[in-house]
Amino acid sequence: MRKMTLKERYDGVIAWFSENMPSPETELHYDTPFHLLLAVILSAQCTDKRVNIVTPPLFEAYPDAAALAAASEEDVFNFIKSVTFPNNKTRHLIRAAKVLMEEFGGEMPSDIEGLMKLPGVGRKTANVMLSVVWDKAAMAVDTHVFRVSNRIGLTNNSKTPLATEKTLMRHIPGDVVPKAHHWLILHGRYVCKARKPECGNCGIKGWCRSYANEMKKNSGK
Repeated sequence: MRKMTLKERYDGVIAWFSENMPSPETELHYDTPFHLLLAVILSAQCTDKRVNIVTPPLFEAYPDAAALAAASEEDVFNFIKSVTFPNNKTRHLIRAAKVLMEEFGGEMPSDIEGLMKLPGVGRKTANVMLSVVWDKAAMAVDTHVFRVSNRIGLTNNSKTPLATEKTLMRHIPGDVVPKAHHWLILHGRYVCKARKPECGNCGIKGWCRSYANEMKKNSGK
């Protein structure tokens, strides 16, 4: 049997998701770019479900960067104490708001360099903001994107998130990248799970390197 080319794999995966998940969106709730930034910072090593529980009162208390920049750590901590690493995230939120006020006039920067000047914002968070808010061709690589890309065979034993990002950006058309980010996250969250991938429920198993290897092993060939 002829080995699938990398282009065929990408084309197949993109075509399936385009048909079956045409309008994927972040599962984080937000109403403004500033509030999305807060939610993404809070979501580091924490579930979106938990973040969505704590953000409504946080957003109401701090509608903009000016309000949060003037807040006390104690007050902010009380809003987010049930998320992971609340002490660090409290400091990041307040400091990010202060930098927004001091360096950007309270407006959200729309480039990766500007975003990464904000405390608590690394490359992944910056790319989320670029793709979700401005629909830019930016690929945020979280644990799901990293795992799924390698398992499917979109990457080849990629060692770092940056290497994964560069490979995906090289092969996915720019206008598809913002959607592809969500496709891979949602697929990893609900189907291609870390410990027990649900291959029986997977629509892209026909293009999956890991699934093909498993079938080959089971057939004894």
